[in-house]
Amino acid sequence: MKKVLTIAGSDSCGGAGIQADLKTMSALGVYGMSVITAVTAQNTLGVFGVEDISKEIVQKQIEVIFEDIDVDAVKIGMLSSSELITVIQETLAKYSAKNIVIDPVMISKSKYKLLKDEAIESLKKFLKIGTLVTPNIPEAEVLSGMEIKSEEDMIRAAKKIKELGVKNVLVKGGHREDNCTDILFLENGEIVKFYGERIESKNTHGTGCTLSSAIASLLGKGYSVEKAVEIAKKYITLAIKNSFEIGEGVGPVGHFIELYKKAGVDYE
Repeated sequence: MKKVLTIAGSDSCGGAGIQADLKTMSALGVYGMSVITAVTAQNTLGVFGVEDISKEIVQKQIEVIFEDIDVDAVKIGMLSSSELITVIQETLAKYSAKNIVIDPVMISKSKYKLLKDEAIESLKKFLKIGTLVTPNIPEAEVLSGMEIKSEEDMIRAAKKIKELGVKNVLVKGGHREDNCTDILFLENGEIVKFYGERIESKNTHGTGCTLSSAIASLLGKGYSVEKAVEIAKKYITLAIKNSFEIGEGVGPVGHFIELYKKAGVDYE
C-alpha cells in the first residue's frame, strides 16, 4: 500500500484539515499519516480559535515519519507562520520528499484568517518545493498579485504562480459566478481545463483539503498530475453531491459515500 503524509491543521469537527485528509486517503486506498501544525477550535459555524504547534514538535513529527517509513506523497495544508513554513521546507528538503501537493490555506469559509500576513512572502518562497499548488481564486490573487475576473485571468495568474518555482499550478474556479472551470497549468506549459459542475449545496466544508489530499494520494499511487487531478475532481464532485447535514452551519462532504453504498450503510 502506498503511504501518504498530510502536514496540516486539525479540525475539531472533522470536516476539514487533518481529519478530512485522512478520510480522503483512506477512501482512495492509501495509508494516511499526519503531522499536525495547529489545533483549531471549530464547528460547522466557523473557526473560534487556533493554537500553533511548536516548530520543534512539527519538525520532529516529520523526521520520525521519514526516518521509519517510505513516503510516496505529501499534502501540505494550513501553515500559519513563517517559522513553521521555514522548518517544514528545510525538513522536507532534508529527506528529498516527493510528490508534494500544497493547498495554500489562507482563510476559512467563515472568514477566519489562518495564515498570518507576515507569512505570505514565506509561503510564496515555499512553493518552489511543490509538485503542485492548488489555490482557489482568492488565494491565487494573493499569490499572483493580480485580480482574477475571467478564465483568461486565471491562466495569467497560474503562469505568475508557476514562476515562483512550483512545477504545476491548479487554479480552482469555484469562486467565479459565471462558471466553475478549473485551470491546470502543467510543468511543460500545457494548459488543461476541467469543466466543473456547480452543485447547489451549502455543505462544502473541507472541499479544498479533500481535493488536494485526493490529488496527493493519486500521485503517490503513480498517476500523472493531469490524471490525478481528473480523478480527484470526480471524487470531490461525488463527495459534495453526497454531503452531510451536520450541525447548524456548513456541513462536511461525504468522503466515504462509495464505501457506504457498497457496505449498505445508511448514511442519510
